[in-house]
Amino acid sequence: MYRVLLVDDETMLLDSLEVILSLNDMEVVGKAHDGAEALAVLAERLCDIALVDLNMKGMGGIELIGHLKKQYPKIRILVLTTFYDDANITNAISGGADGYLLKDSGKDAILGAIRQIMEGVSVLDPKVMQRLTALVGRSAPQQQAYEEFTDREQEIAALLVEGLTNRQIADRLYISEGTVKNYISAIYDKTGIHDRVKLVVALRG
Repeated sequence: MYRVLLVDDETMLLDSLEVILSLNDMEVVGKAHDGAEALAVLAERLCDIALVDLNMKGMGGIELIGHLKKQYPKIRILVLTTFYDDANITNAISGGADGYLLKDSGKDAILGAIRQIMEGVSVLDPKVMQRLTALVGRSAPQQQAYEEFTDREQEIAALLVEGLTNRQIADRLYISEGTVKNYISAIYDKTGIHDRVKLVVALRG
């Protein structure tokens, strides 16, 4: 059972999410209306994943993400918002968010995103992915790096794009998880991209 913290300044949404999650074997450890309230909740009770809105009265989501990554690095973060402008997407992803969904994604998408993130898979709303792909692009040096991938690196890059975790890649290719990590480190070095989400976006581009 995953322990979830809900952070949003819309009380009705918080209550709705609490019902949905509780009916799907997830425990809501707290509901907060801004970042400061969320940190107060975590001082009393930790969670596995926080669902965070971005634009809230008081401490906003971007600032909260920064605090969470410093104080509670093991907590996963799923941004759940109505905004997907370039600044919010860039700040949230670079700040350490593990996923970014829009509020109109629907119940099944939200539940699926939580489970995927807890399994180590980054999740991006299709609209967000489209914006992020346009932002990241592919520079000439990166393009050259992709062409220099070994056959095994190309295989692993393709599986990264599919959203597989390191363990799933290892199982698919019949190699150890440690070997997968070594290949991914080599891919990071060749592309100059050391963030998994940004790497996947660049590979898709």
